[in-house]
Amino acid sequence: MTNAETGRHWADSASGWVENESIFDAIFAPVTRAILDAVDMSEGQRVLDVGCGTGTLLAAAAAAGAAAVGVDIAPGMVAAAAARAPAATVLLGDAQVMDLAAAAPGPPFDRVVSRFGVMFFADPVAAFANLRRVAAGEAHLVFACWRTFDENPMFTLGTSVLAERLDPRPEPPEPNEPGPTAFADSDRLAGLLTDAGWASVNMTPLDVTLDYGFDGDDGVEQRLATVLSVTTGRTARETLQPALTPEAWAELLEEVRAELRRHLVDGAVKVPAALWLVMATNPS
Repeated sequence: MTNAETGRHWADSASGWVENESIFDAIFAPVTRAILDAVDMSEGQRVLDVGCGTGTLLAAAAAAGAAAVGVDIAPGMVAAAAARAPAATVLLGDAQVMDLAAAAPGPPFDRVVSRFGVMFFADPVAAFANLRRVAAGEAHLVFACWRTFDENPMFTLGTSVLAERLDPRPEPPEPNEPGPTAFADSDRLAGLLTDAGWASVNMTPLDVTLDYGFDGDDGVEQRLATVLSVTTGRTARETLQPALTPEAWAELLEEVRAELRRHLVDGAVKVPAALWLVMATNPS
C-alpha cells in the first residue's frame, strides 16, 4: 500500500471510526491504559500523537497538562480529534513525509505516542526517522501495534460472514505489508526502528481482552457496528446491500449476529487481542 492509497483508505474509513468512537474507546481502553502507563506524560512536556484518530491519546495528554500535537492522514479523524481535544494542535498530513517542525513550531517533542497509528507507512524507516527528527534528545517513543493476523480474531469474528459473500473474497494481508499487522514480526520491527536511529528498543507482548459488553449487555450490536465500520463491512454495504432486497440484507446481518452469539464469553462478545507494546528512546 502506497502512502496515497493509505490516505484514500483512511479518508473512506474515518466516518465509521468517528461514528463509533465511544465503542472503539471502550474496547481499546486496556490498550490506552498500557500506553499511558508506559509513556508517563506530565505537565510541561510536549507530546506528538501519530495517527491520532479521533483523539483519545491527545485528550489524555491535554488532561495531563502536556502540550499536545496530533497528526492524521484522514480529514474526518482530524476534525473529530480537534473537536475532542480543543487545546491540542491537530495536523492533517502524512507523518512519513510531513515537515512536522514547520507545521507545528515549538520545542522538540518529549514524547511520541501512537495507538494503532504507525503500521501503515509505505517506508517505515523513513517515517520513524522523520518522527525522530522532531523528538528531543532522550525523548521516548511508545506505541501499540497488532501482532499476527492469526492471533487476533478481531479481524475475523463476524466479519468472516460478510467476507464469504464477497467476490473476490478478501485475503489476509501479506506479511510485512503496510496495514494493521505490518509489525507482527518483532525482530523486523526492532530493525526498522534501529535503522531509523531509535535506540533502547523494547517490545513487550501485550495481551488484552476487547470487551464489547462494556455497557452490561452482550455486546453483539456494538461488535456489529464496528464490523460494518471496517474495510470488509464497508465493502459489503457498498456492494452487497444494493444488490439485495432489504429483507435479504437484514437476514445477512442476522447471520453476523448469530455468529457473534455463538462465540459469547461469559454472556458477552469478548475478543482476545495480541499486541506489541513498543518503547524506544531518541539517543541524540
